[in-house]
Amino acid sequence: MADKTVRLASWNVNGLRACLGKGFVDSALSLDADVICLQETKMERGQADPGLDKHGYKDFWCSAQKKGYSGTAVFTRAKPLSVSYGIGVPEHDNEGRVIVAEYERFTLVNAYVPNSRDGLARLPYRMRWEDDFRAFLAEADRKKPVALCGDLNVAHQEIDLKNAKANRRNAGFTDEERQKLTELLDAGFADAFRRLNPDASDAYTWWSYYSRARERNAGWRIDYFLVSERLMANVLDASIHPGIMGSDHCPVSLELSI
Repeated sequence: MADKTVRLASWNVNGLRACLGKGFVDSALSLDADVICLQETKMERGQADPGLDKHGYKDFWCSAQKKGYSGTAVFTRAKPLSVSYGIGVPEHDNEGRVIVAEYERFTLVNAYVPNSRDGLARLPYRMRWEDDFRAFLAEADRKKPVALCGDLNVAHQEIDLKNAKANRRNAGFTDEERQKLTELLDAGFADAFRRLNPDASDAYTWWSYYSRARERNAGWRIDYFLVSERLMANVLDASIHPGIMGSDHCPVSLELSI
């Protein structure tokens, strides 16, 4: 079978219903992606019409039990071989955080990783999530190469945020969270953007709504595509799209020859 190019996109929309009023459809279509993964949809299927079905996308939703909280969605032009929800751990699977879409050559995992919250109130839970999620990904990787996308809620290295020293013990830049991402990479995964752009600074995907952070590009890179090491050779491009507005995050994308 001849190789073809597959384009994947990921975006934390921070409330899809709000994003719909900020040009979501045009923004999503501008990514020209075969698959669009969303995080923090904060809605259930049917509460609003994203409109992407009119453009050839089939949709899959994983919503939190708590209304208006968390949630993920996948819009795909290519029909998956299978779709599943969650990671099989009851403690984690009531917040709508993971959708798994299996395709012929790879498995796509769309994830919205829990935030450790102010005062690191949820850091102990986050550590349990990280270990369970890494085990889930390792098992998936044994069956087929994995492309993981989503808001991983951690800036891995100092180059991945504007003010590293000031944020050292803040949620998303604790030593513990950063170490868990290191452990995941060491388990056989590659950070596609950083692998292709090892020295790229000021490359961020999230900006606080406060203090004109986006205008000043005082941001964090917390949205990723991680791929199985054996899939990295198929990566043609990994990009960040800071010009796309509508959320406090911007989309990221990945092109694969598959």
